[in-house]
Amino acid sequence: MDEKPTAVREESAGGASARLGPVAGLRRVLELPATSYVVVFASVVALTGFGLIMVLSASSITAYDGGAGNSFGIFARQAMFAVLGIVALLVLSRLGSRWWRPLAWGAFALALLLQALTLTPLGVEVNGSRSWIAIVGSVRLQPAELVKVALAVWLGAVLGHRDVRQHPWRTWAIAVAGLLAATGLIMAGRDLGTAIIVFLLFMGALLVSDLPILASLGTAVAGAAGVGLFVVTSANRLQRVVASLTGHEDASADDLLGTHWQSSHGEYALASGGFFGVGLGASREKWSWLPEAHNDFIFAIIGEELGLAGTLLVIALFVLLGWGLLRVALRAEDPLMRITTMAVFMWIIGQAAVNIAVVVKLLPVIGVPLPYVSYGGSALVANLMAAGVVLAFARQEPGAREALRRRRRRRSLSVLARTPGGRS
Repeated sequence: MDEKPTAVREESAGGASARLGPVAGLRRVLELPATSYVVVFASVVALTGFGLIMVLSASSITAYDGGAGNSFGIFARQAMFAVLGIVALLVLSRLGSRWWRPLAWGAFALALLLQALTLTPLGVEVNGSRSWIAIVGSVRLQPAELVKVALAVWLGAVLGHRDVRQHPWRTWAIAVAGLLAATGLIMAGRDLGTAIIVFLLFMGALLVSDLPILASLGTAVAGAAGVGLFVVTSANRLQRVVASLTGHEDASADDLLGTHWQSSHGEYALASGGFFGVGLGASREKWSWLPEAHNDFIFAIIGEELGLAGTLLVIALFVLLGWGLLRVALRAEDPLMRITTMAVFMWIIGQAAVNIAVVVKLLPVIGVPLPYVSYGGSALVANLMAAGVVLAFARQEPGAREALRRRRRRRSLSVLARTPGGRS
């Protein structure tokens, strides 16, 4: 008995869904081979586009004040990095499964080398953290963002190796050595926030690997203890944690603005936005009241200008992206793809959750941006590269490649038909 090709079955299912009830139709659409690819790609593009709009709005005053009257300076740099990131996403999304294992070790070694350069005279210190490398003029590279991408793929190659069940503890030791190398270099630059996100990424990979559950539990306890040690041994970090727990501000003569200045003004921005906001571009907090308005605290500006509706839209897009990432991980047949995708999930979705929790004062200020939305060229390019890696995995789902090829062919024929003289 002959079967229809997968792409033909997808088209038939798509047409049949319109004749079914809404629940059954939705279930049919979610079962299509290309669903994972489309969901991840669409949510990433939506978040990136929305982020560009909000970076322009949140940074216009800062850029004008410090950029010789040019309100578009910061936005233009972010748009340039968005283009570079999209190109990287498209290139990585086309790589086949045979490429990832050979690339993993070399990419991770290169990322660690770049991170080590932050500790040399090439390194640049910003806000007490030595995490950047000066490239040309004011253009800087933050290697820790590239470390996240490389570490996710490297963990997939190490923890997804075929010998992991025969030598579980040796594999665990190799993975932990990679983690310590990455977080050690990052913490040498005094960037605890990024180190925490890297640890979340590592735990995501560990939890879906074939290692014993004891390895995951032990690593989680040791990581939590390490974070606690770094907090209590730093007066600045401990002060921020205590302030977030007690809600008290230090209004002494030496600190009239108080420890809670940034988080309090983030709260003011959210509170003044109401349900629909004060209007795009009409924020008052971005007039030098809220530090890092276009970066770590851009979620507060979204709440002020677009209100609760705008913040819920952002959260919904991250939920959609998270669902797409989990779908890719659960449907992946190759352990490398499953582990790497879960690491990316914990990185992107975990970092988004941490950033939002900081803005709404559920966590102390730890200085991590909102993925795809906050200003930061290195972070945006790295986030888009991670999406490209996952899209490459999504293309490996049974029938996905054929379905996507058929969709492109139909779009090309549709464009050709609408072009004058295009129809024969």
